[in-house]
Amino acid sequence: MNAASRVRSKLATRTASLIALIIALLWTTPTFGLLLSSFRPEDEIKSTGWWTFFGSPNLTLENYQEVLFGSSSSSGQLFRFLINSVVITVPSVLFPLAFAALAAYALAWLKFPGRDWIYLGIFALQIVPLQMALVPLLSFFSQGVTVFGVTLLPAWELGEMQPFVQVWFAHTCFALSFAIFLLHNFMAELPGDLIEAARVDGATHGQIIRRIILPLVAPALATFAIFQFLWVWNDLLVGLIFAGGTAESAPMTVRLAQMAGTRGDEWQRLTAGAFVSVIIPLVVFLSMQRYFVRGLLAGGIKG
Repeated sequence: MNAASRVRSKLATRTASLIALIIALLWTTPTFGLLLSSFRPEDEIKSTGWWTFFGSPNLTLENYQEVLFGSSSSSGQLFRFLINSVVITVPSVLFPLAFAALAAYALAWLKFPGRDWIYLGIFALQIVPLQMALVPLLSFFSQGVTVFGVTLLPAWELGEMQPFVQVWFAHTCFALSFAIFLLHNFMAELPGDLIEAARVDGATHGQIIRRIILPLVAPALATFAIFQFLWVWNDLLVGLIFAGGTAESAPMTVRLAQMAGTRGDEWQRLTAGAFVSVIIPLVVFLSMQRYFVRGLLAGGIKG
């Protein structure tokens, strides 16, 4: 019996299953308590622990009503920020996914000088911290590109769409290196005979990508889409810097940070706001879970 088989047999015992169950309970108990608190009245949240709910159950939707649609300055007013997060996140997932798929196909199946060096450079870019690019990007947006006094690109002036375009551009740039690396590894493992047969039949590169490559690497596409969606949705730094902190363009993470920083004693709003921010990512993950697991375990097609 090899080492992998021995490890697998140990993990399949009743003791290992019991330990996993205990870890799962310890992990989910605080989250369950937070969820329960979000439905409790304000006076009970501030006076008793969430576990006392089982002795005198009392639930209300007032916390969610206030945090989403409250009109006072002290309320969350999260609904508008929720829409901003959706507007920011969806293009920030689709843009790098589209560009990375085309780039990965070119690096995997097109022969041109310097291809390996380009791929090596893209791989190396994954270790560059995004914080290093924030100031150059801000300068790029606000001042354009000027070389030796010659303006190559003017400053961006897009009106009301400026904050959204800036944050889309930033998230796309930061995600491309990982996306290309991930998709390239999947595409490079596809059978070469399949691609050659398509070329012999007269298929163009666009047809090959659309009808052959993309269906076969769907698990990889879903894996990156989930990672990118969660990253952008939960991001605070990029959204705060490039989208600003106003209700017209700021994502929900900015508003949650403001609520925690200035109204940390309003626990009922913070608990409700936390779960409002979780709903959409949870739906996305559950709907794409089977592709996500296949994308993590598979490396293309085999056999």
